[in-house]
Amino acid sequence: MTNTYGFGRILISIGVAMCLRIAPLPFHLDIYNPDWVLMVLIYWSIGFPERVGIFHAWSFGLLTDVLTGRLLGQYALAYSLVIYICLKLHKRLRHFPLLQQELFIFACLLLSQLLLFLIKNLQHPAQLHGDFWWPVLSGTLCWPFVYLTLRFVRLSKPVN
Repeated sequence: MTNTYGFGRILISIGVAMCLRIAPLPFHLDIYNPDWVLMVLIYWSIGFPERVGIFHAWSFGLLTDVLTGRLLGQYALAYSLVIYICLKLHKRLRHFPLLQQELFIFACLLLSQLLLFLIKNLQHPAQLHGDFWWPVLSGTLCWPFVYLTLRFVRLSKPVN
């Protein structure tokens, strides 16, 4: 996609993902809230590796740190590492069927969650609880929805 309207769509989709990330949910549903920002970044880095890269992952990771009130740089580090892996494998990932992509998304979300846990554990020793897995599993299950929605956004015609 070489049109100039494409990056606006990318920014809007990441903005919507950030809103979903910080949306107030009841406590019992909050533990299931996946990392929407990371999933959107993964989609765009696989689809447009020349437009969405490590710098974008770092920048939006810092913004996510600020929005969620976490230690500055932890989401930036996790997002950058995951997007680096996506950029290295993007040619292969584009041809994966949706089920194989879900397995890759599971691995990416798990890596991100592990990095966040390790950084949190450096601050205050913590134990791994059951709610560690819920954002990873719900993000994996939401991937087809994210993929199909963003694909529709990417392929739709620009409004004149």
